[in-house]
Amino acid sequence: MKEILDAIQSQDATSADFANIKLPESYRAVTVHKDEAEMFAGVASRDKDPRKSLHLDQVPLPELGPGEALVAVMASSVNYNSVWTSIFEPVSTFGFLERYGRLSELTKRHDLPYHVIGSDLAGVVLRTGPGVNAWTPGDEVVAHCLSVELESSDGHNDTMLDPEQRIWGFETNFGGLAEIALVKSNQLMPKPKHLSWEEAAAPGLVNSTAYRQLVSRNGAGMKQGDNVLIWGASGGLGSYATQFALAGGANPICVVSSPEKADICRAMGAEAVIDRNAEGYKFWKDERTQDPREWKRFGSKIREFTGGEDIDIVFEHPGRETFGASVYVTRKGGTITTCASTSGYMHEYDNRYLWMSLKRIIGSHFANYREAWEANRLIAKGKIHPTLSKTYSLEETGQAAYDVHRNLHQGKVGVLALAPQEGLGVRDEELRAKHIDAINRFRNI
Repeated sequence: MKEILDAIQSQDATSADFANIKLPESYRAVTVHKDEAEMFAGVASRDKDPRKSLHLDQVPLPELGPGEALVAVMASSVNYNSVWTSIFEPVSTFGFLERYGRLSELTKRHDLPYHVIGSDLAGVVLRTGPGVNAWTPGDEVVAHCLSVELESSDGHNDTMLDPEQRIWGFETNFGGLAEIALVKSNQLMPKPKHLSWEEAAAPGLVNSTAYRQLVSRNGAGMKQGDNVLIWGASGGLGSYATQFALAGGANPICVVSSPEKADICRAMGAEAVIDRNAEGYKFWKDERTQDPREWKRFGSKIREFTGGEDIDIVFEHPGRETFGASVYVTRKGGTITTCASTSGYMHEYDNRYLWMSLKRIIGSHFANYREAWEANRLIAKGKIHPTLSKTYSLEETGQAAYDVHRNLHQGKVGVLALAPQEGLGVRDEELRAKHIDAINRFRNI
C-alpha cells in the first residue's frame, strides 16, 4: 500500500507506473459480518450502535472482471445506507449479496460472509478490466454508486430502471469504506480538481440523489420561481437540494430542527427557514393518528415566506413522520418527490388532498450515470459545493456511522482511507481560492 500511496502523492507517476505497481493480496476494509446479523435483535432502532457491528478487517483483494476497475481509495464518506447496513435494517444486506451472487459466475465474488460497505469514494484507478477504454491507471476519480448490468432493454432509456440495478457498497460488496474498492467503470467520473480527497468523496451519493429528485425530468423537473419545501435542509441530502434550488432560481423553504441548522441554511443563501422544533409541530397525535390541524398550521407558516403561495415541490425523505403534511401543503397540481423514509417506510396521507387537487407523488432513487455526471460536473465547476463538516479515520468509521445514526452531524461526514491527512489532492488552487468560503461553510459552523 505504501508504494501505491507514494505514487499518488508524487503527482509525477505515469499511467504505466501505476500499471506496474504490484497490488497487495489484501487490504483494510470496513465490514459487517454475516454471523452477527441478529446481534441487535429486540433492540430499538435508535439504540442500535454501529460501533459494535462495524469492523476494520484485512480482506482479500477481489478478482477484477470485465468492465470493472480497482481503485485506490483516498477518502470516502458515510451515508444513511451505511447506517442501515450497520444496524441490519430494514433487512440484512447479506440477502442482497446472496441474490447478486446467484446472477452469474462472476458475481459469486460478492456473496461472502463479510460485506465491505460504503457508497462513495475519491481515489486513483489502479487497474481496469477487459473492455474498459475510458479510464486508465493513474486517473484521479470519484465514483457514483449505481451498479447496473444492462442486459435487459428496460434500463436503456433510464439505467435506474434496469431490473439488475443495485447500489454499490450496499447491495453489492467491495465498497468504498476501504483502502481499495471494486467498481464498474461506468461508475467513474473525474475528481473535481479544486477539492481535497475527502471533500471530493463527500457529494457523490447525496448530490446525485438530490439532482435527480429535484432537477432532473425523471424527478420534479424544478424550474425558476418554484417554491421548494426541503426537509432536513442542512443535512446530507437537503444541503444539496438547497443549493440546487438556489442555483436554479427557485425559492427553497428550508425545514430544520435547531437554530444551528437554520444558520447553516442561511449561510448557503436561503432566506426562508423553519425550525420545526421551535415551532413545536406535532404532525401525529399518537402512533396511529395524524393531526390535520398541525398540517394547516405548518402550511400557514410556509405562506408567510412565499407571499401567500403554496409549495410547488416537496423534497421528501423523512417519510412517515412528515409525509401527510407534505401532501397537504403542496399546491394544486404540485409534486411530492420521495427518495427515502428515515422516520419509517409506511407512509400515510389523506388521499383527498392528492386526487382532488391533482398532485403527483414521484418515487426517486439515486440517479442514472448521466444525472450523476451532471451533478458532479456542477461540483467540478464550483457551482455546487461539498457540505463536509467533519472527517474521521478509517478506524473511526463506527463512530462516524453512530454520529450519523443519532443525527449528531451536519451535512456530510468524511472518512480518510489511504489519505494520511486532510487537505491533500488539490490540483487547482486558483479555483479553490475562489470558493474557499463555500467549501468550508459546514466546517465553520
